[in-house]
Amino acid sequence: MKLITFTVPCYNSAEYMRHCIDTLLTAGEEAEILIINDGSTKDNTAEIADEYAAKYPTIVRAIHQENGGHGEGVNQGIRNAKGLYFKVVDSDDWLDTIALKRVMDRIRSFVKEGKRVDLFLANYVYQHPDGPGHIMKYGNVFPKDKICTWDDTKAFGPSQYLMMHSVIFRTKVVRASGVVLPKHTFYVDNLFLYAPLPLCKTIYYMDENLYRYFIGREDQSIQENVMVKRIDQQYRVTMLVTDLFDMKSIQKQSRKLARVLYHHISLMITITAVYLYVANTPEKLQMCKTMWEKIKEKDPSLYRHMKYNSLSGWTTIPGVPGRKLSVSVYRLSQKIFGFNT
Repeated sequence: MKLITFTVPCYNSAEYMRHCIDTLLTAGEEAEILIINDGSTKDNTAEIADEYAAKYPTIVRAIHQENGGHGEGVNQGIRNAKGLYFKVVDSDDWLDTIALKRVMDRIRSFVKEGKRVDLFLANYVYQHPDGPGHIMKYGNVFPKDKICTWDDTKAFGPSQYLMMHSVIFRTKVVRASGVVLPKHTFYVDNLFLYAPLPLCKTIYYMDENLYRYFIGREDQSIQENVMVKRIDQQYRVTMLVTDLFDMKSIQKQSRKLARVLYHHISLMITITAVYLYVANTPEKLQMCKTMWEKIKEKDPSLYRHMKYNSLSGWTTIPGVPGRKLSVSVYRLSQKIFGFNT
């Protein structure tokens, strides 16, 4: 039995994908690595994928598809995964091999003991070309090294958030959520993260710096100039996330789970609004107005929470001064807390 499936979406990734895959191979025969070649044409990504599949036939599978974007690469992984657990690792990122060994040991022990964990969490590191940067930890939110539920958790700090990099889902939970990521759309990792969370009944947090999230390429999706160009896609994903659940039902299930989801939605709305303001065209400003109108129409209680009790409330201050203040507060928060930097 494969304990875990690593899905590695690759698009013209020949320059850096080997490093990523080599770190995953240290998990050994209990791991499955799906290299998803997303229609690469500018380099030999496809050949490298086939090379690894031929060299490690019991661990690596190369899957070639027409270009569908990062989300379709993840979809392909979900469809083909044979591992008990599922993790996405972007081809320009990698896993710390010492931390990976400890995570694999823990998963293995729980399987032998018959203990079910739906969601494993670990830290991730903003990895810059000149060395590690900010580390996203969760020890103040989740009990360390203890199987828990959402009701055992504490509130996230204003600068804390879950990302795809921090999660390892039970594969059945991901499939049960029914999540299908839209093609040719950036920022869909938010949807992948968000959809399965209400189905995760048991959680286990390890204070290990597992995921190395490389920051520094000029064309990266989180660079400000890139986010402004792709703000329509960020907007689309944000609206998909806000439409995903009936928050009243989530509150009945677990008020602390609802708190986690409110926090995540608030961050998404804040980022979307800020970059719509940075774009500063009549069309983008109207999109921001429309976003708030749709949220209010769908779920008035969610609207009130977002407007009056969260970070996103900063973005509703009217007029040019309000927009400038929102952008300034966001950029200051980046510098103070180190996120996306």
